Amino acid sequence: MRDVAVIGIGQTKVGEHWDKSLRDLTGDAALAAMANAQVGLVDSIYVGNMMSSVANQQLHLGAMVADWIGQRYTEAVKVESACSSGGSAFRSAYLAVASGEVDTALVVGVEKMTDSPSDEITSALATAADADWEVDHGLSFVGLNALLMKRYMFEHGWKGIDFAGFSINAHKNAVHNPFARFQKEIDEKKFINSPMICDPINLMDASSIGDGAAAVVIISAERLPSNAKKIMVAGSDSATDTISIHSRKTPTWLTAAEKSAKTAFTQAGIGPEDIGIFEYHDAFTIMAALSLEACGFAERGKGPVLALEGEIGIDGRIPVATRGGLKARGHPVGATGVYQIVEVIQQLRGEAGETQVPRPTFGLAQNIGGSGSNIVTHIFERVS
Repeated sequence: MRDVAVIGIGQTKVGEHWDKSLRDLTGDAALAAMANAQVGLVDSIYVGNMMSSVANQQLHLGAMVADWIGQRYTEAVKVESACSSGGSAFRSAYLAVASGEVDTALVVGVEKMTDSPSDEITSALATAADADWEVDHGLSFVGLNALLMKRYMFEHGWKGIDFAGFSINAHKNAVHNPFARFQKEIDEKKFINSPMICDPINLMDASSIGDGAAAVVIISAERLPSNAKKIMVAGSDSATDTISIHSRKTPTWLTAAEKSAKTAFTQAGIGPEDIGIFEYHDAFTIMAALSLEACGFAERGKGPVLALEGEIGIDGRIPVATRGGLKARGHPVGATGVYQIVEVIQQLRGEAGETQVPRPTFGLAQNIGGSGSNIVTHIFERVS
């Protein structure tokens, strides 16, 4: 396997883009990444997307993107693995370049969600769950996470307010991210008084959907220009778990996160203590806690402690959601995994401005599909 480097990044602001189509958003991010990489052509294109068939009545995104950005005749495919589609698209591109079959690849994650009625989007999100054993019994995706959070609170003695620190941290960081949807801080009072969505999940526990696209260009390391910043893919792995939560031996443990993170750490030759930034998948605050535990940053059942004690801040032991995370940057589901990678690369390049972390040598991005049923983990390294 060849070494692989990230050479270009691009993104659009997450929001309600009434003036832009799915095609426009994808093209904006893709062309920005290619310009950043200073490349005019790529060998292959991988598009991460979950619900274009429902929200936009458009499939066949590989061909659509290649045509739109002037890459006609280039190999291009869409990759779907629910909310982890972006991370899976990046992994597909990474494996292609590492194998030697492809020299330069473009990864684009995109989702256009706000044009559709909310009930349609809610139904589309539920397709990430088990249709027979969860959705047919009336469970929404928020409902599943609420059950998971309630069980976790029962097992470990936490209260809803104990999760506030995750959201407060995300919003604090998003203030300095021009691409974030919510660039406004919140406090504990705002968290407490926010409307209940599905007990115990309130509005401030949950991320927001949105329209957005992010893109990355990767290249084989031997083709990396001598004057380029050397950001390498140090570890990459993906794992699955049961699609239904009730089929898991321990519902409150993300086994797929644990497995993929351990493999990625082994590939990189490091441990959790070496990570300077963690862009986790905080679709809900319960997922933030579970991810920190599964990846080895907190003991089982102790995830909220890191937020309560300020260890997840920019100057903390393990900075997370440094550009707002899913909570404040927004969660255009198929694009989220690529946004996470773009944000890690910004940190490793030293381009994160007011939210720059102090020790950015290794960065971890973990993208979760479903309620932990498909999890993709990547580690990136800044090489001097």
